[in-house]
Amino acid sequence: MRLSLLTTTTAALLATTTMAFAAGELNIYNWGNYTNPELIKKFEEKYDVKVTVTDYDSNTTALTKIEAGGSGFDIVVPTSSYVPIYVEKGLLLETRPDQMENFKNVAKRWVDVPWDPGRHYTVPWQWGTTGVAVNKKTYSGDPNTSAIFLDPPAELVGKVNVVPEMNDVINMTIFYVGGEACTEDKEVLKKVRDTLVAAKPKWLSMDYGTTDKLKSGEYQATVNWNGSTFRARLENPDVVYGYPKEGYPLWMDAVAVLKDAKNVENAKLFQNFIMEPENAALISAFARYANGIAGSEEFMPADMKGAPELDTPEEFQAAGQFLPFCPKSARDIYTAIWTELQK
Repeated sequence: MRLSLLTTTTAALLATTTMAFAAGELNIYNWGNYTNPELIKKFEEKYDVKVTVTDYDSNTTALTKIEAGGSGFDIVVPTSSYVPIYVEKGLLLETRPDQMENFKNVAKRWVDVPWDPGRHYTVPWQWGTTGVAVNKKTYSGDPNTSAIFLDPPAELVGKVNVVPEMNDVINMTIFYVGGEACTEDKEVLKKVRDTLVAAKPKWLSMDYGTTDKLKSGEYQATVNWNGSTFRARLENPDVVYGYPKEGYPLWMDAVAVLKDAKNVENAKLFQNFIMEPENAALISAFARYANGIAGSEEFMPADMKGAPELDTPEEFQAAGQFLPFCPKSARDIYTAIWTELQK
């Protein structure tokens, strides 16, 4: 999921097409700075397909664009908690990844998942956690709490960023005030609303582009994803990732083909292509998240093994959970809170 926003177009066509298995185009709609150009180049050269990658900054942005129709995209990469929404709205093509050649490489944990039972629509892209990141030179206290952004200590006031991902932020706040994911409890939701409204004046921004700004020190703290924080730490060793003890989301982003895709066969080729261990490793090597493909580890950078952003300390493991598919009634309440927060 998940880093600084940009839009890239890559096209590397073979000089001849005698060895190509496919031809044409593929239009991918994915999170910003989340797609390895080397992966795209490899796919283009193997299949003689021109790939265009367009970026977005949140699940809400992507869903709104796709739901409006006529996007021109073939592939989208929603987070696990959003996949059922796409299916419910009839936006995805049932491509049956479970019947593809490379599905045998999907790690057992990810073969049959609640958000896509039997994997009829999606294949793994990457998975990780949403927590907080801080610069330890500015803040030397405990980073493993959502108080970093919901009740910032004095040294972080005015220096905190919050990523614009509604589900993550709302649910982290629900956990912080003692509620459960998908709650519709009015008392809990009033606390959530009041906590966020009180906290917002202490924030610097609500921005998706966290990696470079964490690295540079423009952001001294932020709600952030683990891989993005990992990338920032590689350039700035003062960056530390925290696992909120009150509760934090686990997620998997998944590659799905849109029902109105114009390049369906190329999209299916891409789904199968990224289930090859060596190709999945390219995805992880760029964005620094785990990918869900067995055997990919041997192809990944050595510094990913044992990285604190990827290996959750045992004491915080129980606090992480995959966000369930909330009923529309709950989603509507969360959207109302989120909308108020944008004012």
